[in-house]
Amino acid sequence: MKAMGAKFTDADRAIMKKAGAKMSEQLKNPGLKIGDKAPDFSLKDAQGNAVKLSEQVKKGPVVLVFYRGAWCPYCNLHLKVLNESLEEFKKYGAELVTITPQQPDRSVEQFKAAGYPFKVLSDLNYDVMKSYQLYFELPPELLTLYKKIDLDIEAYNGDGRNGLPVPATLIIDQQGVIRAQHAESDYSTRMEPAAIVEALKKL
Repeated sequence: MKAMGAKFTDADRAIMKKAGAKMSEQLKNPGLKIGDKAPDFSLKDAQGNAVKLSEQVKKGPVVLVFYRGAWCPYCNLHLKVLNESLEEFKKYGAELVTITPQQPDRSVEQFKAAGYPFKVLSDLNYDVMKSYQLYFELPPELLTLYKKIDLDIEAYNGDGRNGLPVPATLIIDQQGVIRAQHAESDYSTRMEPAAIVEALKKL
């Protein structure tokens, strides 16, 4: 990220600051809240298999993570530490499920390279992100700026698709109720595995 930052001019940084301020204003308190019923959904995983939330919670709690895509270094770091904590999650019968707007082939490529065993689902219509109150769109000037540094969001999401989720983690119990959550418009902050484990202990 430091290398990326060195490529930005003052005008570029002004565009980024303006876009960040606009998103923070639009999403002051993103995401559903603790105690809310988690909206059910059915999405396909990277192999084309349908995964339904209401079926998943019958097996145990779900750690549901929304992430932006393989292009995002903060997302990659978060997925890495979550993967390292899978055995801890399993002690409480919990399964990690991730959701991204990127195309399935990108997810296959990403997860194969990293060796991740957990589910990655593609929200290609943004319906789930919207129902969880996490959806926002990148402004055209920010997309253009990213392309300047060879960061092409549409190459991951598909042509004309500039929607992303606010990165979020939700702990959903077997009744389908959100028991803990973390969603911040500041994409560099994420729910730590230790906090996830503490939430699972309380179920």
